[in-house]
Amino acid sequence: MDLVRPFTGLDVLPPGADVYLVEERANPSTDYFVEPACAGQGRRLHRFRFDEAPPEASLANAVVVFVRYIPQQWRRKVEAERRQMAQLVFFMDDDVLDPRTWGDMPWRYRYKLYRQAARHEGWLQRQDAQLWVSTAWLQQKYAAWSPLRVEPRPLSGTEGACRVFYHGSASHGAEIRWLHPVIEQVQHEDPRIVFEIIGGQDVHRLYRNLPRVTVVHPMRWPAYEAFVDQPGRHIGLAPLLELPFNRARSCTKFFDITRAGAAGIYAAAGACGSFVRPGIDGLVLPMRPPAWAEAILQLARDEPARRALAIAARERLRA
Repeated sequence: MDLVRPFTGLDVLPPGADVYLVEERANPSTDYFVEPACAGQGRRLHRFRFDEAPPEASLANAVVVFVRYIPQQWRRKVEAERRQMAQLVFFMDDDVLDPRTWGDMPWRYRYKLYRQAARHEGWLQRQDAQLWVSTAWLQQKYAAWSPLRVEPRPLSGTEGACRVFYHGSASHGAEIRWLHPVIEQVQHEDPRIVFEIIGGQDVHRLYRNLPRVTVVHPMRWPAYEAFVDQPGRHIGLAPLLELPFNRARSCTKFFDITRAGAAGIYAAAGACGSFVRPGIDGLVLPMRPPAWAEAILQLARDEPARRALAIAARERLRA
């Protein structure tokens, strides 16, 4: 049984206040629970990651919401200004405050939970923080704190999202690095663009600073065949730098991109550049990052053009 009725945030936060959401990084806890609970009634929302310093401006009459964890620099900021703040909130959607529940967790994760959450419980209560939780179970367990249960809100997703992909193997390390600034630019200019790339930890480290990138672990050919047949891809990339090993490359990227149902952008040098009919069954470009970024952005905005290129490529392979 609920001890306190679920709420959306509108009835417990002051209207018109600045709300500072403090999170380790972008995460589902904030997107599904905290941000929807804080939005509305003229409130201005500011999201801060742990690697960002607290604002120099005063927190007077503001609300600070810690999402799961508490960074030390924000703790010092709150201590200095708590009397002027309108509200302090701690949200959790796992039992991050009770070490007795962590027995099956890896020790590194247990240490993280203790260092960034559990050891701050007494401090939060001394600072008169309000506890927000995600489930009735947590609400009942921490009843002495009078927690409020936040209702999740579904996300509609990125409207009209355009999935761009590059499925190069480890032998395409140079092209993977070359693409990074291109993808960074197009994602900055068009928030609908998501990017899919195949690679290991090195690729993950390279692309983890970009907001909408999925790095897929390398796979054997039978698994890749099933993977590339999955629908939902729109633009396939086939860059090719003028390197000695690349001189012998074939045009299999044209087959992969066409099989995925996508429009392709291909490097002018190499087998694909001479195989593809420019503007008919693909785009053929020199290896200049601005030209690739502009072509991706144009295709992302022009669904009929993408569809025409993909259909022409598919009909060519059938023929």
